[in-house]
Order: sequence, then C-alpha cells, then structure tokens
Amino acid sequence: MSNGSPTEARRENLRRQIQATGFASLLELAAELQVSESTIRRDLDYLEELGEARRTHGGVFWTGSPTNMRLFEGRRDNRWEQKRAIAQAASQLIGDSDTIILDGGSTTYELARLLVRRPLQVVTNSLPVANLFASSDKSDLVLVGGYVHNRTGVTLGPFANTMLESLNVRHAVISIAGADERGYYNSNMLLVGTEKEMLRSADETIIVADSTKFGHASLSRTCQLGDVATVVTDDELSPQWQQRLTDAGVQLIIAPALHP
Repeated sequence: MSNGSPTEARRENLRRQIQATGFASLLELAAELQVSESTIRRDLDYLEELGEARRTHGGVFWTGSPTNMRLFEGRRDNRWEQKRAIAQAASQLIGDSDTIILDGGSTTYELARLLVRRPLQVVTNSLPVANLFASSDKSDLVLVGGYVHNRTGVTLGPFANTMLESLNVRHAVISIAGADERGYYNSNMLLVGTEKEMLRSADETIIVADSTKFGHASLSRTCQLGDVATVVTDDELSPQWQQRLTDAGVQLIIAPALHP
C-alpha cells in the first residue's frame, strides 16, 4: 500500500482528530470522517498496534506523541523498513518482566511501539518513548530527568547521569550515529556521556542500528566494539563488518526484511 492511498490518508486524518482533543467517541469520529463505525474500528486497531491510540468505553484516547512524532517524521526515508525490521528482531531479545533502558533513537522508538503492551519495567530518557508507555497499564515507567535536547526530545547531562548511576537494568538498548573499528559513536557529547551511564547500569547492552551506520565515525565515542553484548542490524551489512563484529565477541543478529 502506498503512502498516498485513501486508507493512509483517512488514518492520518483520524490521527489528527484524536490528537487534537485527546479523546474522541467512535460516533464523533465516524461522523467527522464520513465513514462507518466498522471502518473506524479497523483504523483504531491499526493505531493501537502502533501505540498511538487506546480504545476505551465509548471512545479512544490519544497515546502517541503530542507532536505527532515530528521528531522522527523527517527521518522516514528509504531506511525506515530496515529500522522496523531491526526493531522486530530486537523485540525478541526482551523477555516479559525484564527491566530495560531505551534511549531516544528512531529505531528504539520503533522497538518501543512493539513493546508497549508487554509487562516490562522501562527506563528511558526519551520523551516520545515515555509518552508511549505512560498510558500502558502493563508497563512500569521511569523517566530519566535532566536537560531536554529540543531537537531530539531526550534528556541528558549531569542530572540524567546521576539518576542512571543508581539504577540497574537487564538490557540497555542504544542507538548510534556511526561505528568504525574503534567503536560506536554519537554526534552529541552530552548524549554520549548519558549513554555511557546507561551501559554501566545494564547487565548487557544491545545496539540497534541500520547498516549505513557502520564504517564511519561521529563526534564522540560511546564505547569499543566488544563492550556491547549484541548488535541488531539489517541484512545489508557488509561481510567485512559482520566478521569484524563477530571477531570482537559481539552477538550479531541480522534482521530479515519485513514482508509487505
């Protein structure tokens, strides 16, 4: 289905209607969009799967970002299907009742969408990720405080780092801006400082990153290649990089492409 299909256009209008008020009844939505209640129910099932809405008696609540995920809209390029596949593979590594840290990358957001209905303890420095879990009745949420980076919606800096020092989690799921033979990188030095505390707080770390991230550095290094337990990436990662990660002692998981 193309992004310009009538179904996608209707669902985008539905998103806007619910987001504008925070709550809407099925009758109101059907009348506003001039479709049947059964069509609205199917579209709401779709939005619930994405973690953007939650149905209740008589209507539906908006549970997505207040900004309709504008933080990530610009990144929805031709790599988005790979990121979704990576998130799907990474979700299999998380067990029910696990305690996890999720950072603020676009791939970790896709992972959060898949985890939002599972019984978990979630620690995050991402406002969009926290917003997904805030309305969940199955997950416990801990939001890390600190300076909010307005372009990415993540908290970072000394206050965030101090809070993370006192926490212990099973998994830290981290995104990266790049990787070379010396390790993994991100482009914000304050963010890297906070991610280092995430790594120290976790029993094991999972890197989620599409294959284009490998082979170049960014501004600040988070850790060495072998300092993480697992890397989840897509099936376009070069054989050379697959070997390099394996030689570093990393469990490499190649996410299969998602079928339409």
